[in-house]
Amino acid sequence: MVLCSPTATGKTRLAVELAEAAEVEIVNADSLQVYRYLDIGTAKPTREERARVPHHLIDVVNPDEEFNAAIYAVQARAVIDRLTRAGKPVFVVGGTGLYIRALLQGMIETPPADENIRNYYRGLRDRFGRQYLYGLLEQKDPQAACRINVNDTVRVIRALEVLDQSGQSIITLQRNHLFADCPYEACKIGLSVERAELKKRITARTAKMMEDGLVEEVRGLLAKGYRPDIKPLQSLGYKQVVDFIRGINNWERTLDLMNRDTWQYAKRQMTWFSADKTIRWFAPDQYHAIQKTVESFLNIKDSNSANEPR
Repeated sequence: MVLCSPTATGKTRLAVELAEAAEVEIVNADSLQVYRYLDIGTAKPTREERARVPHHLIDVVNPDEEFNAAIYAVQARAVIDRLTRAGKPVFVVGGTGLYIRALLQGMIETPPADENIRNYYRGLRDRFGRQYLYGLLEQKDPQAACRINVNDTVRVIRALEVLDQSGQSIITLQRNHLFADCPYEACKIGLSVERAELKKRITARTAKMMEDGLVEEVRGLLAKGYRPDIKPLQSLGYKQVVDFIRGINNWERTLDLMNRDTWQYAKRQMTWFSADKTIRWFAPDQYHAIQKTVESFLNIKDSNSANEPR
């Protein structure tokens, strides 16, 4: 089972309830929850939730260590294979569409890294800033720009690099991917929340993160010696708080930016997931309908061993 949807739709709470009822274990598919010490800003499952249901691939690397979709796919498949051999069904839960696709469908074939091209774009970033580089991507590959955060310069540069090398958008290459490397049969469930309601949820979650101590969490990370420019600290929420701590923005501006950028991120997630026609969509409060879908699929897998790698 896969439970995927944009941020602030209630995936974590629902996944714990469903997993506990079905006696399954959860494999994280959130690209930031893999990092240690990033708890509040990533909305990790609480200790109580993790005590109720075993969670995997949470807190597996330090903030300054490399982690990406390819690494995730290898580690997640290893966990799923181990659980499958033990006869335990699995929920994959998260909002990072690239990680879910890498797990279920394999990585797309793109041109190898070209350091000359990368250094060229890094130079533009260093001279003119992230916004300039993102604007360049918007001009050259608008469909990729719609799916990449303006602050995620690693992915912005990679998209520009792929376009320069292949003449094709990285999004086009992803769509043309044959998905041949697919060792699992999966049932995907998405949570759909009306846009105005999702905006309210985002605002409420931002306020709760701040109330729970996100600023103190970021101060603690900086005190541990982690640089403010490492990838996790340039991610949603953390970057805005880092700028607040450095005096770049005041409190009100920080909250506004967090809400604005989280909403922009949620829209990109909606675009990503809406393109996947295999997702079955439900409202978050349709618990019984979702539960029936889960139970039906698990019964099918029990009889066909469809959860085992082919």
